[in-house]
Order: sequence, then C-alpha cells, then structure tokens
Amino acid sequence: MNNTVHFILQGKGGIGKTLVSTILAQWVKTKNPESLRCYDTDQENPTFSRYKAMHVKHVPVMTDQRTIDPKRFDTLMVDIMESDGNCVIDNGANSFSPLMAYLLENSAFDMLRDAGRTVYVHSIVGGGDTLYDTASGFVTTANATKTPIILWENEHFGLLQTPTGKLFSESQTFNDHADKVKGKVKLAQRNSDTFGADIKKMNTGRFTLEEVLLSEKFNIMEKQRIKTVYRGIYEQLDNIKWDIREVSNGSK
Repeated sequence: MNNTVHFILQGKGGIGKTLVSTILAQWVKTKNPESLRCYDTDQENPTFSRYKAMHVKHVPVMTDQRTIDPKRFDTLMVDIMESDGNCVIDNGANSFSPLMAYLLENSAFDMLRDAGRTVYVHSIVGGGDTLYDTASGFVTTANATKTPIILWENEHFGLLQTPTGKLFSESQTFNDHADKVKGKVKLAQRNSDTFGADIKKMNTGRFTLEEVLLSEKFNIMEKQRIKTVYRGIYEQLDNIKWDIREVSNGSK
C-alpha cells in the first residue's frame, strides 16, 4: 500500500461515508503506518476531521455566501501531490457533485496516476430504503470515470435487495458496471443491541480501533465485538487485489 489515493464518493448523505473513511484509513495505516494522510471535504458535517488520532485535514471550500468554490479544491490536490504517501479523502453530500465535476474537468485522476499514484474511488450502496438512491449514485460515479471502484455494501439500513428479492450484486444495474469494480466490502448487518450499540459508542466518541482497545471506557466484551467487526472488514480489504496498477486511457 504505497502512494495510493482513495476518494470516498457518494451523493447521498447519512449513508456511511465517514464510517468507511475511518475504517479504510485505519486499515491503510496497518499496511504503511508512516505514510497516511487524511482529508475531509464535507462542509456541513466534517465528522472525519474530528478523529484526532488520524490528524485529518479539513479542506474548506465553502464561500461566505455558502456556495462551493471549486477553485479551492486546488489546495487538496496540491497537498496530495507535494508528498508521497497514502491518502484517504472523505466527501460530504454537499460537496459530492462539485468535487466530482472538479476531478473530471481537471483530469485529476489522470494527473495523479501520471505522478505515480494508484487511484481508487470508493462507492457506498445501502440497503432498505436507501438502495435506490445509493445505487443511482454508484451508477453516476461508474459512468463518470474509468477509475477502479471499491464497492461498499452497507447493510445497516437493510439487505441490499429489491422488493422482489433480487440482490444488488445480481442486478442489471450492478452488472452493467461490474468491470469497473475492483473489489467489494460488506458492512454486514449485526445485532443492533450489542454490535450496533458498541460501534455507535465508538463512532460517537470518535475513537479509532487502537484507542478502543486501550480505553477503560469500553469493557472486555465491547472490545471483543468491535474487534470482531474490524477483523471481518480488514480481511475483506486484504483480499482485494490492490497491487494491480490501473493504466489511464483517457481524460476521466
């Protein structure tokens, strides 16, 4: 895991972008502890930047008139380009469209690849009532770029299946873009009274896994359940073939 850039992109709010960002950043850190750099471009709820242990840099792109100034994304790109390392960029619903437009208009994915970075887009699709909107966001992202996608299937809101019972991974929507999906990670639905409560406690306190395991605020069973969740996700991330370098063939 060297010189990778990970953009977490999904237009729907409250679907777990920051959760994915924090888990991904912690996993990347286990692979290369000295090289991690994290950024938060969310202008309304910069939750990722509140995880002090990860030293997340907030990127302010909102003007005094509360509009997004795409020119301010230059700061993000310059910072990424100036130093080697692995970067994780969280994105808010309010800055999704402006950031995506900026990345495409400025051929930013190509620029990063030409500079020796391996770039990935992480798209989150949720279950239950969120499936339609998040699947549409996945399609929008897949249509916009040739950059490989890591698909995160978030079962927190329910299983990823249509009213007829067809799984999202078996749908035509997914199959039309399956060639762009480098790997998949499932955020499995678990007992909300135990696992769910523990993860909520962890996220509300802005704790990393390392901090949880060292903290007296979590009892031994809470630590065990959180560790179980992270172990399962880390194993899925380990199984993705990150070492294959993607070759740019266009301006997207």
